[in-house]
Amino acid sequence: MSASDDETATAYHEAGHAFTAAYAGGRVLSVSIAPDNDDGPHRYGDTQVAWRRAAFAPLVLAEKLVLVALGGPVAEMIYTGEPFHPALVAEWSADWQHAWSEAAALRPEERPRTVWLEARTAGLHGLLSDDRHWEAIAGVADHLLAHETLDEEMFAEVVSAWLG
Repeated sequence: MSASDDETATAYHEAGHAFTAAYAGGRVLSVSIAPDNDDGPHRYGDTQVAWRRAAFAPLVLAEKLVLVALGGPVAEMIYTGEPFHPALVAEWSADWQHAWSEAAALRPEERPRTVWLEARTAGLHGLLSDDRHWEAIAGVADHLLAHETLDEEMFAEVVSAWLG
Protein backbone atom coordinates (compact mmCIF):
# COMPACT_ATOMS: atom_id res chain seq x y z
CA MET A 1 0.00 0.00 0.00
CA SER A 2 1.14 3.52 -0.72
CA ALA A 3 1.23 6.22 1.96
CA SER A 4 -2.08 7.54 0.63
CA ASP A 5 -3.60 4.03 0.77
CA ASP A 6 -2.31 3.63 4.33
CA GLU A 7 -3.88 6.94 5.35
CA THR A 8 -7.19 5.93 3.78
CA ALA A 9 -7.11 2.55 5.53
CA THR A 10 -6.38 4.36 8.81
CA ALA A 11 -9.32 6.69 8.18
CA TYR A 12 -11.63 3.70 7.71
CA HIS A 13 -10.12 2.02 10.77
CA GLU A 14 -10.78 5.02 13.02
CA ALA A 15 -14.20 5.56 11.45
CA GLY A 16 -14.98 1.94 12.37
CA HIS A 17 -14.09 2.55 16.01
CA ALA A 18 -16.10 5.78 16.11
CA PHE A 19 -19.18 4.44 14.32
CA THR A 20 -19.26 1.33 16.49
CA ALA A 21 -18.97 3.45 19.63
CA ALA A 22 -21.83 5.72 18.57
CA TYR A 23 -23.95 2.75 17.50
CA ALA A 24 -23.33 1.09 20.89
CA GLY A 25 -24.39 4.17 22.83
CA GLY A 26 -21.07 5.90 23.46
CA ARG A 27 -20.44 9.60 22.91
CA VAL A 28 -17.60 10.12 20.43
CA LEU A 29 -15.56 13.08 21.70
CA SER A 30 -13.03 13.05 18.87
CA VAL A 31 -11.66 10.89 16.09
CA SER A 32 -8.35 11.56 14.36
CA ILE A 33 -5.89 10.20 11.82
CA ALA A 34 -3.25 12.65 13.10
CA PRO A 35 -3.06 11.87 16.81
CA ASP A 36 -0.80 13.55 19.33
CA ASN A 37 1.93 10.99 19.98
CA ASP A 38 3.27 12.73 23.09
CA ASP A 39 1.19 10.62 25.46
CA GLY A 40 2.36 7.11 24.69
CA PRO A 41 3.37 4.74 21.93
CA HIS A 42 3.09 5.70 18.27
CA ARG A 43 -0.48 5.46 16.97
CA TYR A 44 -1.82 5.94 13.47
CA GLY A 45 -5.16 7.21 14.71
CA ASP A 46 -7.10 7.91 17.86
CA THR A 47 -10.75 7.78 18.87
CA GLN A 48 -11.91 9.18 22.20
CA VAL A 49 -15.26 7.96 23.56
CA ALA A 50 -17.20 8.83 26.71
CA TRP A 51 -19.59 6.32 28.27
CA ARG A 52 -22.38 6.85 30.76
CA ARG A 53 -21.10 3.98 32.87
CA ALA A 54 -24.09 4.10 35.21
CA ALA A 55 -26.37 3.44 32.22
CA PHE A 56 -24.88 0.00 31.54
CA ALA A 57 -24.38 -3.10 33.65
CA PRO A 58 -20.63 -3.84 33.91
CA LEU A 59 -20.77 -6.88 31.62
CA VAL A 60 -22.86 -5.01 29.04
CA LEU A 61 -20.34 -2.17 29.04
CA ALA A 62 -17.48 -4.68 28.72
CA GLU A 63 -19.09 -6.14 25.59
CA LYS A 64 -19.60 -2.65 24.12
CA LEU A 65 -15.93 -1.84 24.76
CA VAL A 66 -14.94 -5.10 23.04
CA LEU A 67 -17.02 -4.19 20.00
CA VAL A 68 -15.54 -0.69 19.81
CA ALA A 69 -12.00 -2.11 20.04
CA LEU A 70 -12.77 -4.54 17.20
CA GLY A 71 -14.69 -1.98 15.13
CA GLY A 72 -11.52 -0.42 13.74
CA PRO A 73 -9.91 -3.63 12.51
CA VAL A 74 -13.23 -4.89 11.10
CA ALA A 75 -13.85 -1.66 9.17
CA GLU A 76 -10.32 -1.80 7.80
CA MET A 77 -10.86 -5.45 6.78
CA ILE A 78 -14.03 -4.50 4.92
CA TYR A 79 -12.32 -1.54 3.24
CA THR A 80 -9.29 -3.54 2.09
CA GLY A 81 -11.24 -6.71 1.33
CA GLU A 82 -8.72 -8.69 3.38
CA PRO A 83 -10.20 -11.00 6.05
CA PHE A 84 -7.32 -10.90 8.53
CA HIS A 85 -7.63 -12.14 12.09
CA PRO A 86 -7.41 -9.06 14.35
CA ALA A 87 -4.88 -10.78 16.62
CA LEU A 88 -2.45 -11.38 13.75
CA VAL A 89 -1.96 -7.85 12.38
CA ALA A 90 0.76 -5.92 14.20
CA GLU A 91 -0.94 -2.55 13.68
CA TRP A 92 -4.07 -3.90 15.36
CA SER A 93 -2.34 -5.43 18.39
CA ALA A 94 -3.44 -2.66 20.78
CA ASP A 95 -7.05 -3.06 19.62
CA TRP A 96 -6.91 -6.84 20.07
CA GLN A 97 -5.30 -6.48 23.51
CA HIS A 98 -8.01 -4.04 24.58
CA ALA A 99 -10.75 -6.39 23.34
CA TRP A 100 -8.99 -9.36 24.98
CA SER A 101 -8.71 -7.54 28.30
CA GLU A 102 -12.36 -6.38 28.33
CA ALA A 103 -13.57 -9.83 27.28
CA ALA A 104 -11.88 -11.43 30.30
CA ALA A 105 -14.85 -10.37 32.46
CA LEU A 106 -17.18 -12.19 30.06
CA ARG A 107 -15.05 -15.23 29.19
CA PRO A 108 -12.28 -15.81 31.78
CA GLU A 109 -10.84 -18.92 30.08
CA GLU A 110 -8.53 -18.20 27.14
CA ARG A 111 -9.89 -20.62 24.52
CA PRO A 112 -13.58 -19.72 25.04
CA ARG A 113 -12.57 -16.05 25.07
CA THR A 114 -10.83 -16.42 21.70
CA VAL A 115 -13.85 -18.18 20.21
CA TRP A 116 -16.17 -15.52 21.67
CA LEU A 117 -14.02 -12.67 20.28
CA GLU A 118 -13.91 -14.32 16.86
CA ALA A 119 -17.72 -14.59 16.91
CA ARG A 120 -18.02 -10.90 17.87
CA THR A 121 -15.64 -10.04 15.02
CA ALA A 122 -17.77 -11.98 12.52
CA GLY A 123 -20.97 -10.39 13.82
CA LEU A 124 -19.44 -6.94 13.65
CA HIS A 125 -18.35 -7.62 10.08
CA GLY A 126 -21.98 -8.24 9.19
CA LEU A 127 -23.17 -5.13 11.05
CA LEU A 128 -20.60 -2.77 9.55
CA SER A 129 -21.05 -4.25 6.05
CA ASP A 130 -24.72 -3.23 6.07
CA ASP A 131 -25.07 -0.62 3.32
CA ARG A 132 -26.47 2.09 5.59
CA HIS A 133 -23.79 1.55 8.23
CA TRP A 134 -21.00 1.35 5.66
CA GLU A 135 -22.18 4.65 4.15
CA ALA A 136 -21.84 6.26 7.59
CA ILE A 137 -18.34 4.81 8.06
CA ALA A 138 -17.32 5.99 4.58
CA GLY A 139 -18.68 9.46 5.36
CA VAL A 140 -16.61 9.65 8.54
CA ALA A 141 -13.52 8.35 6.71
CA ASP A 142 -13.97 10.96 3.95
CA HIS A 143 -14.22 13.74 6.52
CA LEU A 144 -11.14 12.42 8.33
CA LEU A 145 -9.16 12.47 5.08
CA ALA A 146 -10.28 16.07 4.50
CA HIS A 147 -9.83 17.39 8.07
CA GLU A 148 -7.62 14.81 9.90
CA THR A 149 -9.56 15.30 13.14
CA LEU A 150 -13.27 15.49 13.89
CA ASP A 151 -14.45 16.87 17.19
CA GLU A 152 -17.66 15.71 18.87
CA GLU A 153 -19.88 18.16 16.98
CA MET A 154 -18.36 17.43 13.56
CA PHE A 155 -18.60 13.67 14.08
CA ALA A 156 -22.23 13.91 15.23
CA GLU A 157 -23.08 16.02 12.19
CA VAL A 158 -21.49 13.52 9.79
CA VAL A 159 -23.25 10.45 11.23
CA SER A 160 -26.59 12.10 12.02
CA ALA A 161 -28.04 11.10 8.65
CA TRP A 162 -27.41 7.44 9.48
CA LEU A 163 -27.77 7.32 13.24
CA GLY A 164 -30.04 10.37 13.62
